[in-house]
Amino acid sequence: MKLTREAILAKEDIETRTVNVPEWGGEVTVRGMTGRQRDIWEASMTEMRGKKYVPNLADARAKLIAYCVIDPDTGLLMFTYGDIEQLSQKSAAALDRIYEVAAELSGVGEKDLEELIENFGSQNGSGSSTGPQNSAARQSAASSKKQTP
Repeated sequence: MKLTREAILAKEDIETRTVNVPEWGGEVTVRGMTGRQRDIWEASMTEMRGKKYVPNLADARAKLIAYCVIDPDTGLLMFTYGDIEQLSQKSAAALDRIYEVAAELSGVGEKDLEELIENFGSQNGSGSSTGPQNSAARQSAASSKKQTP
């Protein structure tokens, strides 16, 4: 079947999954990232040093989780950019469990991270970054609506 523009744009295509987090005494709802969120998340994995982008994997798990854990009732992101530092201080086992599901739902694999580091690591400073360092972009992402099938 050939898809039309309307059919593609109307399709609710972002999957969610419930993840049990025994360290926290309950469950969280994890949603895959949108294309825009993934672009912003990828940009947040680098920083400008001099005239080059270099990898910055600090709080990588917490950043991905912040883009993927939603309130199951509202569909809104549960965490904001300001929560990332605190979130990164939580149990590594809990963060890993959620990160694995968030990465799977968002199509993020080890190969993607390696490519990201290679690609950004070799760029000069001629471009601009619109990563979560830009709090306006992060807040915009935080107010996105639930997108489940």
